[in-house]
Amino acid sequence: MVNESFDAEKLVDYWVESSDEDFSTMIIMYETKRYNWSLFIGHLMIEKLLKALFVRTNRTYPPYIHNLLRLAEQCSLELTEGQKLFFVTVTAFNINARYDDFKKSFQNKCTPEFTSAWIEEIKSNRQWIRQLILQ
Repeated sequence: MVNESFDAEKLVDYWVESSDEDFSTMIIMYETKRYNWSLFIGHLMIEKLLKALFVRTNRTYPPYIHNLLRLAEQCSLELTEGQKLFFVTVTAFNINARYDDFKKSFQNKCTPEFTSAWIEEIKSNRQWIRQLILQ
């Protein structure tokens, strides 16, 4: 049964706009040296783009999950091993920045060099997913 109140394009726009706000926040967190939080927000931004792509692909509401690889797979993407590793790693940023038992070790891992490299990966994948949404 089709939900007549479901507006896929409006939902796609919502997820994309929300991800754009998170992109700005990620950059601000990075520039203010809040490295672990910049990567956490980077995860949220990619998650929202994948949810927009999910809606575009499946014409239904996205699942309530945070696992980026599962979301990407549910968008019927053919992923390289490198893309799979990206999604798995960035999903871990969500867990590592959020939970106290992982937080301190993650903060220590988030050096300027580590964070800068991952911010660039996140930016690159952001552009790729945005292109898929526009197709």
